[in-house]
Amino acid sequence: MIWKLDSVSMGSRVDFRSILPFLPVTLRSSAVCWPLAVAEALKSLSEGPTHSNVNSGHQFAVAIADLRHSLGLSSLNPSASLGFSVFFDDLMNKDDSEKWFGEVVPRLAELMLSLPSLLEAHYQNAVVFNGMETGLRILEPQQSGIVFLSQELIAALLACALFCLFPTTNRDDKNLQPINFDTLFVCLYLRNRANQENKIKCIVHYFEKVCRDMPKGNVSFERKVLTLRNNPEDDFWSKSNVSLCRFEVHTSGSIEDQSGEEALEVDFANKYIGGGALRQGCVQEEIRFIINPELIISILFLPMMNDNESIEIVGAERFSNYTGYSTSFRFSGDYEDIKRFDTMNRRKTRIIAIDALCHPGNTQYSPEGLHREINKAFCGFFIDRNSYEGEIGVATGNWGCGAFGGDPEVKAVIQWLAASQATRAFVRYYAFGSEVLEKLEVVVQWIVSQEWSVGEVWSILAVYSGQRLRGETKVGFFRWLVPLFYDDQRLSDMDVDLA
Repeated sequence: MIWKLDSVSMGSRVDFRSILPFLPVTLRSSAVCWPLAVAEALKSLSEGPTHSNVNSGHQFAVAIADLRHSLGLSSLNPSASLGFSVFFDDLMNKDDSEKWFGEVVPRLAELMLSLPSLLEAHYQNAVVFNGMETGLRILEPQQSGIVFLSQELIAALLACALFCLFPTTNRDDKNLQPINFDTLFVCLYLRNRANQENKIKCIVHYFEKVCRDMPKGNVSFERKVLTLRNNPEDDFWSKSNVSLCRFEVHTSGSIEDQSGEEALEVDFANKYIGGGALRQGCVQEEIRFIINPELIISILFLPMMNDNESIEIVGAERFSNYTGYSTSFRFSGDYEDIKRFDTMNRRKTRIIAIDALCHPGNTQYSPEGLHREINKAFCGFFIDRNSYEGEIGVATGNWGCGAFGGDPEVKAVIQWLAASQATRAFVRYYAFGSEVLEKLEVVVQWIVSQEWSVGEVWSILAVYSGQRLRGETKVGFFRWLVPLFYDDQRLSDMDVDLA
């Protein structure tokens, strides 16, 4: 259910007052505004390089430093200044550089000048969605809440992040990561890695594209909380008679490219949303944030996730194509996002951020470790009674594995159980070429053939994990469960009925 809030002055709004200390604008006589010196500097930038003299990476950094000084912020890190010079003066070709400073920077300045009016319009048009207010605010831990932002407002806020204008005071106290882009350029200068250059290319492409044609959709950001009194324990899982949902295994492809039936797309998240996207990180979560840059604004107002929390972002547009992963990541041109829109004018791209245990070792096999992970996944996958998501599945992969060190076989089964218990229609699993999961599809087929419930599979997983924890077995879960599949004889020759 959706309805509009009564009009309230900006100074009286609890939501706005919660975010105001973390914004670069001020409140004067109940009106949002830029400090006069900042407004004048942005006006100069908006008139182009012939007026502002900002026609190089070096001058860009000087302009940013001046804006920060006018806002009373600390000096720009010298390595960030050098990073701006390296990217825009050395790495970017001359034609692209002239276009950036001649067209994009002036448009970004105009966009930032419009931030006060965009914010005021945002709060004036804020609605209540499923009983929750939607105005921009800090979405505090342990409090379910949702924020709706227009893509234009997000672009204006991200422009402020590029210009490093957000105050940093008290962000640590709120368990909020830095939102300014200075560290991106610091890392470029200090490390000079090609993947860092290409991360910035994706960000630059985003700004070029929105300055040319501003998108008109909305994006929602929701903190989902599995209330502690309802946090499922062993009895909940072991006694579940819910049937297992459909499970598809894909040996190629990626979560963000999945098509067909609509699905939640899992972000293998850090507990701090965005992970290292604005630093050196360049794995699953960071890549998603770089190719869908509107995700980055979640860092502004979403503090660290606790064990019983997840973050769902609906509507973020994808702007870039890419190849590679980690050190081989490369920007490979424009991406035209053709996803359809829902009734709230959001693209039907649903991204769910769930953070796995980091380097859990054998503790992942303990009852506490198992419960933590399945409840975290369940928090991300569960369907609110007010929503209509019964036909929406889950697109995921090796969550919490790789850099986080989780057991991929156990994690795959945990996600399957959580999605099934949440009554999701299916799991679409992208194995990313993992050799460990070579037998995933055939083991899934065998489990389905047993007609086991969620509770039965959970109980079997608990027995295995107990043996693993006590050192009674060292083999993987699949080999332990169906040792026949790991005989030397080829599976195709086995007398096994998987029908």
